[in-house]
Amino acid sequence: MDLWTYEREQWNSGCSILCGVDEAGAGPLAGPVYAAAVILPREIDLPGLNDSKKLTPKKRDALFDQITAAAEAYSIAFATAEEIDELDILNARMLAMNRAIAGLSVQPDLCLIDGNRDHGSRVSITAPHRCLVGGDGKSASIAAASILAKVSRDRYAAEVLETEYPQYQFAKHKGYGTKLHYELLDQYGPCPAHRRTFLKKWEARKL
Repeated sequence: MDLWTYEREQWNSGCSILCGVDEAGAGPLAGPVYAAAVILPREIDLPGLNDSKKLTPKKRDALFDQITAAAEAYSIAFATAEEIDELDILNARMLAMNRAIAGLSVQPDLCLIDGNRDHGSRVSITAPHRCLVGGDGKSASIAAASILAKVSRDRYAAEVLETEYPQYQFAKHKGYGTKLHYELLDQYGPCPAHRRTFLKKWEARKL
């Protein structure tokens, strides 16, 4: 599928500046949830651009550099583990996406949001927007945002969390609930980077 089809429809309807928005890291047991907003030059050719989940880490890293170099504007933001625990993950995802959109140096006419949710119980996407289910595989702008968010979150886990809490081996599992991660939780208990609301099943098993 041509990843510019949806953008062309919006350009033809009068929206000249389009922004793709996506988030990464909703599922891990630790660390922030990241979001990115990207405004790409019209129909720029970025070979291999696709949903970040369908790309190898090496390809994601290469595209991260190409996207950040070529973008007319981009912004990467996050909501912390504490905010996730306070708000819940859906509201925290919306908060991170709002922060990413607000951080753009150019304000878009329309934001293309991956998925079918634009609000939680306490936080809503405030910029003009459209939701696009499966957008990271249908829209070049959203695909680019998915890569920036995913790479940024994985780097944070592998570099920052790994350095601050080396006993948890965050560079290996990136905070996801792998067998190794649960074994290290059993051994060391949670650290400040863990999302306590994501550890309910683990805590129940410990009782």
